[in-house]
Amino acid sequence: MHPDQFVIINGLKDDVVERSVKELEYHCAVLDKMALDSTAKIQIHLGGVYGDKGSAMNRFIERYSALSRSLKSRLVIENDDRSYSLQDCLSVHQKIGIPVIFDAFHHQCLNNGETLRQGLELSARTWKESDGIPMVDYSSQQRGQRSGSHAKTLNTAMFKKFLLETRGLDFDLMLEIKDKETSALKALKILKATGNL
Repeated sequence: MHPDQFVIINGLKDDVVERSVKELEYHCAVLDKMALDSTAKIQIHLGGVYGDKGSAMNRFIERYSALSRSLKSRLVIENDDRSYSLQDCLSVHQKIGIPVIFDAFHHQCLNNGETLRQGLELSARTWKESDGIPMVDYSSQQRGQRSGSHAKTLNTAMFKKFLLETRGLDFDLMLEIKDKETSALKALKILKATGNL
């Protein structure tokens, strides 16, 4: 599950943080009621920078530590396209053990020189067996839009290149493409044709 971008636990306003935690607990309760184990995850971003990235990351760590055990077993973080790179997420992981979802498109927009494959491998190492198979978000840039705008439909040539670069790695793939099922069917066709399914 992926609550919207307004769900942040490192915010400066207590009411925003309280509402965010309630929303996350709600998502957790839904997964619990469905009798899903801890491999059913809830992904969020680290949140805002608020003029001091170090303090913002420390706030995330502090507030994460106060969450319920059930929620902590489900929560994962992902790198974003403007503020928190994969390395920032890995730094948070080192302090609290939270798994990191690798967002391939965001990594294109903001990185520290790691290749796509290196990024995926680094994030995969943050997942324990009880977390399940590492997850990867996939999208591409929408032409003519600001950097970081998700594509309306799957770019098949870029998706094939992504599959080549990640060949042999085990992960669950989540498409973040606006036309959803249409692109999912295109992706399945490519996966079958390339022997990746």
